[in-house]
Amino acid sequence: MLRQVELLELLLLLLLLRRRYLLRLMADRIVLFVCVENAGRSLMAEAIFNANPAPGWRAESAGTAPALAADPRTGPMLAEIGLSLPAHPPRLLSPELIDRARVRVTMGCLDQASCPARLKSRPLRDWSLEDPTRLDDAGFRRVRDRIRSLVGGLRAELADPARRATEKIPASSP
Repeated sequence: MLRQVELLELLLLLLLLRRRYLLRLMADRIVLFVCVENAGRSLMAEAIFNANPAPGWRAESAGTAPALAADPRTGPMLAEIGLSLPAHPPRLLSPELIDRARVRVTMGCLDQASCPARLKSRPLRDWSLEDPTRLDDAGFRRVRDRIRSLVGGLRAELADPARRATEKIPASSP
């Protein structure tokens, strides 16, 4: 009787471990959008990506020196294309976010002083986008629309089964 109980406990443990393993495999893969303040470009990229993500993917965003709040025009500019700001306020880029991300995209605003060494040591893409907070509304819309286009290309790339099978998404610039 004791042997049967031990076997049953072992079986339950194996099932639990298998479930945890499968959940890890099925967990969303993360695209991380990074800029300095996480108040404009990276928030827009996150919202645009998550509105229609590639299967099995989701986006997060963060900044190396986050602002206290999103830029006042970011929400209205997203609303013009039927989207809203992500639920989180601008947040600090953490080592955990960097490590969890499968794809890391900078917006073109990280210099040597503001870019953490941990981020620079990982494969990343730089989209070299202007800071829309320094532009008029038309310029802000141009940056938003460029982000929309770049996110569309990234989404298509991540949805490609050939690339997805290898999980080797090379770093590239637009």
